[in-house]
Amino acid sequence: MLLDVKDLSAAYGLVPALHRVNFHAKAGEIVGILGHNGMGKTTLMRSIMGYVKVTGGEINFDGRSIRGTAVDARAKMGIGLVPQGRQIFPNLTVEENLHVAISGGKTEMARVSDEMLELFPRLKRLLDRRGGALSGGEQQLLALARCLARHPRLMLLDEPTEGIQPSIIDEIVDTLSALTKKIDITIVLVEQNLDFITGLSDRVYAISNGVLEREIPKSELTDASAVSAFMGFTA
Repeated sequence: MLLDVKDLSAAYGLVPALHRVNFHAKAGEIVGILGHNGMGKTTLMRSIMGYVKVTGGEINFDGRSIRGTAVDARAKMGIGLVPQGRQIFPNLTVEENLHVAISGGKTEMARVSDEMLELFPRLKRLLDRRGGALSGGEQQLLALARCLARHPRLMLLDEPTEGIQPSIIDEIVDTLSALTKKIDITIVLVEQNLDFITGLSDRVYAISNGVLEREIPKSELTDASAVSAFMGFTA
């Protein structure tokens, strides 16, 4: 088990946000967590990364507890976060954005940049363009490449399809599906796009009001009324 979240609770100050969340991700899996806005998806990603205070439970990564571990230490252990809204550097070029993520000299920067451009060929023609001039989909591809440039073992994706044109969503699905076959990486993603999350994930959970109770069987993911019930809404 690469990631094992047990009875995880979290809060913003005195306001509870997550309530005894349990789920896991095995090495090489893509695990999806489906939920509407405001249900705790981003809080869950930020708690695993260390940005949100955990008030109960455990987060185990590769067999050891990381509760209380600093964000930079989690990154060095091999956890990467692609945040909601991408958060690239708008005044830097695509190439400069990639280089910011890479530690090492020019040779290492060139090698890793070439790796990322092979994974994301659309970025090749955009290397000299500033991040702020890219479309939402192109920014998302850049954010993915920047995270992967650090060679994480676990990548956390927060709403990767938000504000993105369908053609690039399809490209992201193809790229992420191929990633787990090409490199040693596990992916946990949170989304409200049902088609995206079901088409990509090996397993899917639903989250509602900070509570993640159980997995949605694959056989029920095509049943809109069943999915609505899992997500805390009537059909």
